[in-house]
Amino acid sequence: MIYLDNSATSRIDSEVLSVMTEVMQDIFANPSSLHGLGGKAERLVNAAREVLARQLEASTNEIYFTSGGTEANNLAIKGIAFAYQQRGSHLITTQIEHPSVYDVHKQLEEWGWKITYISANEKGKVDPADIERAITDETVLVSVMHVNNETGTIQPIQEIGQILQSYPKIFFHVDAVQSFGKLPVHPKQWKIDLLSLSGHKFHGPKGVGALYLRQGIQLSPLMVGGGQEQGIRSGTLNVPGIAGLAKAATLADQKRVEKTKKVLKWKLSFLEQIKANLDNVMINGDPTPNESSPYIINLSFPGLKSEVIVHSLETKNCYVSSKSACSSRLEKPSRVLLDMGLTPREALGSIRISMGLDTSESELVELAELLKTVIPSLQHIIKDQ
Repeated sequence: MIYLDNSATSRIDSEVLSVMTEVMQDIFANPSSLHGLGGKAERLVNAAREVLARQLEASTNEIYFTSGGTEANNLAIKGIAFAYQQRGSHLITTQIEHPSVYDVHKQLEEWGWKITYISANEKGKVDPADIERAITDETVLVSVMHVNNETGTIQPIQEIGQILQSYPKIFFHVDAVQSFGKLPVHPKQWKIDLLSLSGHKFHGPKGVGALYLRQGIQLSPLMVGGGQEQGIRSGTLNVPGIAGLAKAATLADQKRVEKTKKVLKWKLSFLEQIKANLDNVMINGDPTPNESSPYIINLSFPGLKSEVIVHSLETKNCYVSSKSACSSRLEKPSRVLLDMGLTPREALGSIRISMGLDTSESELVELAELLKTVIPSLQHIIKDQ
């Protein structure tokens, strides 16, 4: 099997699974319980918090565990909007965000908040100057993703953070779900106030993530109850998931630098093969090294439908995807690609190839060979219809 849909989810690492199994069997108590076994679970959670804090160069009291990236994004955006609504009701985001950011802003818009959506250029990158021009006296939050989940384009987070230093009443949220564990992420250095991550994107478990929240910032919680996570996120902590998240983050940190160099080399070679051997193919996003995640490739084959390409490859035991897994079942062209200037015909024929820390070079080589036969065959069928 060739699995190249890691941006949707990655295969859990066997070492992560071993840690989680041990915790489920032996450290199963509620970490809020006062007895010794509860204390053992609490110490495990605190150790996991230290792992993430160290990697993000943050304090442990700035790390909050969530059920994943979607909850972390919702908590960050709604938490700021509700907590600071007396300061202002204007938020800025982009047209190319993941649904767990974009749809949150759409919901807040329905509830009366004013939202500005910044468009990207043809390479899928937003201009920091456009964000600054959108700022008003009512602006309380800017939310921009680090790595686009569909095209892999890296957004100018550091430049945006620097601009926002001139607007101390505005908070800066970054969705780092597609970058943490694979690329360097520096919230303090980049002047980020809130940052979201998710375990299953870097070979950890599903159902667990985290939010970095800079010390001193208030959030209105989405859930109230037992007051866990300093009252920011009530609910019994997922101790096995949190332990697995920390183990996955540790392993990713150990592999990241060497693996990223290899994956970039494979990506560039793959794209050369595609351009040399296939007609009527578009490379979406910014293929320039350092401007795009080496782990994500987005191609369009105008005239074909992405679901047909995906299922044709599946018959060859090869798994890729179309757009975001959260919206891939909707028969609509990608909102992200349309914003970049692609026509509906071009966007409907797009596929996303996404690698992980366990991807091998042979998988990408074999995919290139499969596309050389699958795509011309599908194009021939369309031509004859």
